[in-house]
Amino acid sequence: MSTSPPPLPLDCSCPRCGGGFACGAATGACDCFDLRLSDALRAELAARWPGRCLCLGCLRELSAPPPGAPQA
Repeated sequence: MSTSPPPLPLDCSCPRCGGGFACGAATGACDCFDLRLSDALRAELAARWPGRCLCLGCLRELSAPPPGAPQA
C-alpha cells in the first residue's frame, strides 16, 4: 500500500503571503524547479508548511542571499 502524499492542487494559495498561484509540480512543469534552494531551506519550508507549495515570489525571496552577503 502506497503512503505517498496526495497530489498538489493546480490552483493554490501561498501559505506565506496568501497570494494565489498555479502549481505545476504535479505536472512536472513548475517554474520553481529552476530555483536553487539549499537543503536546509527545503527542510525548513517542509517543516513549517508540510505538504504545501509556496508561490514563486516567496520562494525567490527566501532563496535570495541576505542584503550585504557576499555573492557566490
